[in-house]
Amino acid sequence: MRKAILAAACLALSGAPALAQDVVLGAVLPLSGASATLGDDQRRGIELAVDQINEKGGVLGGQKLRVIVEDSGGRAPSALDAAKKLVTVDNVPVVIGEYSSGITIPVGQYLVQEGRVHLNIGSSSGKIRDLGEGSFSLIGLDNVSSGFAAQDVIDNNWKKAAVIVPNNAYGQGVADEFQKAFTALGGEVVSTVLYTEGQTTYRRELQQMERGEPDVYVYSAYGKEAATVNREAYELGLTSTPWYAIYLSMCTSDADPQFVQGQYGLDLNYVGPDGAAYEAAYKAKYNEPFKTSFNGYGYDAVMMAAAAIDKAGSTEPKAIAAALKEIGNGYKGATGDITFDADRQRSKQPYLKLKIADGTQPR
Repeated sequence: MRKAILAAACLALSGAPALAQDVVLGAVLPLSGASATLGDDQRRGIELAVDQINEKGGVLGGQKLRVIVEDSGGRAPSALDAAKKLVTVDNVPVVIGEYSSGITIPVGQYLVQEGRVHLNIGSSSGKIRDLGEGSFSLIGLDNVSSGFAAQDVIDNNWKKAAVIVPNNAYGQGVADEFQKAFTALGGEVVSTVLYTEGQTTYRRELQQMERGEPDVYVYSAYGKEAATVNREAYELGLTSTPWYAIYLSMCTSDADPQFVQGQYGLDLNYVGPDGAAYEAAYKAKYNEPFKTSFNGYGYDAVMMAAAAIDKAGSTEPKAIAAALKEIGNGYKGATGDITFDADRQRSKQPYLKLKIADGTQPR
């Protein structure tokens, strides 16, 4: 035993290179629950970025990058537990996620309080702007998306809109910002329904909207709940009136194609001018086109975090945050130009105008 200890001591003093440790980041995503399809697609983007970074030599001169992905289950308490585990057990400097604004906000508040870097890749509530130093958004917030939607609806000559969205931070922000923009453009919101998440039926809410005799139904809902809304709207005969989705892939990813045929909507521009190689890599790895428009934001988050770590020459959160502010000034991401404003929010967010034709998902 004594010889072994002496040998180990000699090895330590000999200058032999130590094995480089992995650089570890964290992510909190809804891999189960109502938004599981979208959360898994976010995970795919993260996974692709890690693969590409490590194929090119990793970070900090040769250290492998790793991202520990925790499942939020689509619930704020579970997401907070996951974030606490990533901070206190895994000691990660950066956490990516979540998807729903009502979950992202408390997770972001905790991470900022703990002095970690938070990267928002899926939530758009205006309240995210107030999370504070250390929190960055790679996606445009509600005032941008709802304003775009309002103009698109008006351009389609629909003047009376009935709105249905979830009763959470995201839905409240969408409803408020859409009404503000739509009214300013000369439109009228004839009814707004904020639905309780997790219900097995939304027939009562849909019938309430129908009474306003709208020109268009404007909605936003998470995957599996959106599937229920779409099926019941079809069964009630409401689809003879146009439907407009804010984030079309989110609202239709889990729906039967016959129930969403002919829907209009906006979606994130998921491939920017420099995103062709990323899209090709996604198709090659997963043998299918993008499932949703959100995977590229996970990819860009990991790529930007890795670039910030290399720029800072450190995994210290404050150094990473400072480097991110410099990198986020015309960064050419898979999702397009990423430029952070003074509050560290993405200031340029391109959107697509889409329509589902022939029962297929839009591309």
